[in-house]
Amino acid sequence: MSDHVTTYQLRQLRVIARSLSGDAARTLVQAFISCRLDYCNALLSGIADGLIQRLQSVQNAAAQLVTGARWRDHITPVLRQLHWLPVRQRIDFEVTVLVYKCLQGLSPPYLSDDCQLVTDVGRRHLRSADVHTCAVPRTQTRLGNRSFAVAGPRLWNNLPVELRQRDIGLNEFRRLLKTFLFR
Repeated sequence: MSDHVTTYQLRQLRVIARSLSGDAARTLVQAFISCRLDYCNALLSGIADGLIQRLQSVQNAAAQLVTGARWRDHITPVLRQLHWLPVRQRIDFEVTVLVYKCLQGLSPPYLSDDCQLVTDVGRRHLRSADVHTCAVPRTQTRLGNRSFAVAGPRLWNNLPVELRQRDIGLNEFRRLLKTFLFR
């Protein structure tokens, strides 16, 4: 897991970054670095803080490369300027969007079976039926808590009620979710 993202390509981009425009450098970083940060985010859900920190340092270095910020500058304003979520929020974003797709019928059945609303699972009508809460299965281990079937519904249930409505389109949901995670 620790070799998921390396700084090797970032070092190669740093050599040519001075001769590129800001948009060209951003496009290259997006193509070579950000896509690796987003690859298999469902597997990265719940990993150790040390590994998250390593991925975060790669993202920070990429942001510094794109903006020309110095290493001693605070990175949070730079990430906000680029509209990049920190790594932990990126993982939560991708997993939550996947849960949304499962609940809307936009994903394969093997994933949709892992995300079911409480109203679809139970036979009784509950007062919480209007808030679109997902059923979270119980697990015995920490590894079980990291599975998509558990982590996805937990992230979904932690969203505000306004984001869990059925009538929100995918693009609107992504925009609202990113705004929520930036706060």
